[in-house]
Amino acid sequence: MVPSSEIHALINLLDDPDEQVYAHVKTKLLSYGIDVIPSLESFWEFNDFDMLFQQRIEELIHEIQFFALKDSLNSWIVNGANDLLEGAAMVARYQYPDLDVKKIYQKIDQLERDVWLEMNEDLTAFEKVKVFNHILFDVHGFRGNKKNYHSPQNSYINNVLESQKGNPLSLAIVYLVVAKRMNVPIYGVNLPNHFVLCYMDEHNLNSLFSDDDSQVLFFINPFSRGTIFNHKEIDQFLKELNIAPEKNFYEPCDNQTIIKRMITNLIYSYSKAGYLDKVDELNELLKVVKQS
Repeated sequence: MVPSSEIHALINLLDDPDEQVYAHVKTKLLSYGIDVIPSLESFWEFNDFDMLFQQRIEELIHEIQFFALKDSLNSWIVNGANDLLEGAAMVARYQYPDLDVKKIYQKIDQLERDVWLEMNEDLTAFEKVKVFNHILFDVHGFRGNKKNYHSPQNSYINNVLESQKGNPLSLAIVYLVVAKRMNVPIYGVNLPNHFVLCYMDEHNLNSLFSDDDSQVLFFINPFSRGTIFNHKEIDQFLKELNIAPEKNFYEPCDNQTIIKRMITNLIYSYSKAGYLDKVDELNELLKVVKQS
């Protein structure tokens, strides 16, 4: 544990006009990681320093939090990227470093309970989706944010759960997380220009009634209140976009792919709004996801 007196002495040197001194102090403080943040915040709040000092403290805090986020995201991937909600919460911590993750899990717990109360094992796949749609869209009021479709707020899971508004991907994540908890075989499909869900064929029913060897029973569009559609409608969608069909456009994707798309959506949103500094940082996060 680094003595607080040493940390305080270093912080007091942050307003040194000598750039070499500042560079040395910054490197030393960065090496302490997130443990130094409370001291930095205390100095910023309770001491009357000039703008340069305050700016340097703010930059340091942000840099430390960003490095910690990259490490956490890398660890999540290395450990299997099994918890999709954890990955989505990590992305939210980019904008909200002091995010109360417990509130996110509490909201999902509530959604799970409400779905569980309406569910039973005798329901068909269509009936189970009907329950999900009723709870998420009718009872809790989740909906697509069509008015501000490209707003970055649509990609932060805490905002989506609080406002009940999101983009296709964030609404799908809410749906997916609850479905996994309920052991319902619903998975994400990384369709170009639109993220959807698929309901997997647990009992190989497709092969009983047709020559279709696909393991997908049907698709679900959370952005349009859980509308169910089929393989041919994806064919038509791709045709309208002039995109050649690929196998992965019709099949489940993994959690790492979902988080990669979430970060890509944020990059587009901030680029469109002109926040190029955020674009650069999010591209760093994207590299972490891609290279792991």
